[in-house]
Amino acid sequence: MNKDQVKGRAEQIKGKVNETLGKATGNTAREIKGDVQQGIGKVQSEHGDAKERTKDELRDAGDDLRDDMKKNP
Repeated sequence: MNKDQVKGRAEQIKGKVNETLGKATGNTAREIKGDVQQGIGKVQSEHGDAKERTKDELRDAGDDLRDDMKKNP
């Protein structure tokens, strides 16, 4: 897990808290702020997910290349 995934998920949680508190207190601005925070958090965590997938794919490609080099020096 990378920092974008962690920060994004934390932002989503903060957003959900703000949204819930906004609804409970009738504070529309806080509710909207929570919605925005959740959206930002989702984008950031998805960015982190994409980085992890890319890193894994590059590692796998390197492993495949290394195996091929051993078989056909």
